Amino acid sequence: MKVCGNWPIGVCSWSLDNNAKLLGEIKSLTGIDRIHLALGPAIDGVEGYIDNILNAGWIISAAMVGFANEDYSTLETIRRTGGIVPDDCWPENKKLLQKAIKLTAQLKVKFLEFHFGFIEMSDSAYARKLLDRAKTAADMAGENGVQILFETGQETAETLKRFIESLNHRSVAINFDPGNMILYGKGRPLQAVEMLSQWIKHVHIKDALPSDSPGKWGREMAWGCGQVGGDKFLRKLKSLGFSGAVSIEREAGITRTDDIKSAVEKLSAFNG
Repeated sequence: MKVCGNWPIGVCSWSLDNNAKLLGEIKSLTGIDRIHLALGPAIDGVEGYIDNILNAGWIISAAMVGFANEDYSTLETIRRTGGIVPDDCWPENKKLLQKAIKLTAQLKVKFLEFHFGFIEMSDSAYARKLLDRAKTAADMAGENGVQILFETGQETAETLKRFIESLNHRSVAINFDPGNMILYGKGRPLQAVEMLSQWIKHVHIKDALPSDSPGKWGREMAWGCGQVGGDKFLRKLKSLGFSGAVSIEREAGITRTDDIKSAVEKLSAFNG
């Protein structure tokens, strides 16, 4: 096991296209043994997907589920299509969440993470709709001994804090992604992580540079090459008493294996 301070270091399976061979190579290269596992292939019936992960010795730090309706082409398209927001997709997405929650529980994994969609509290009807859907998901999770994790970034920390406080559900927590705060232009990671610290159970290691144009994506970077702040961010996590796993997420670039390996080396060298 490789650690960053006292936190187990892992990787997001989708960073390497959920490919068991590539994931096995990064495990051999780096010595990490935690994985944030995308459940989509298993739910879609890919034979041997889960068995290959478990047989390779991976320990699942959290599960993840995405939705077919999500269009990440632009910030505007993901605003319209993201998460559990689209009304016409909610019946199917509710069924998908139920399957994902049950599979998470079967795997004896505590956390299931996903993007809920763009949260807005200024429109009371919109906020109530999302709160009702989030409560439905959280109730299903709680019945199965699972906590669902909000993925940060599509809203400010202030908005997410207000939403979670309004929801007031023990089966809801946060997967904090500092890079997303920059990619979506939703605030500074160090301030956001402090504001949300009481709910953070799992962390993505992802870096980014902000967009030069309002309404446009920022640019994802290898860990330590953006504006998250690397060790400064990790020191803040430590000071806030975080005790979960840190999972490297690399969704861009053509040198992902090298970037993940470099991130493991940097995280392993952290001494607080």
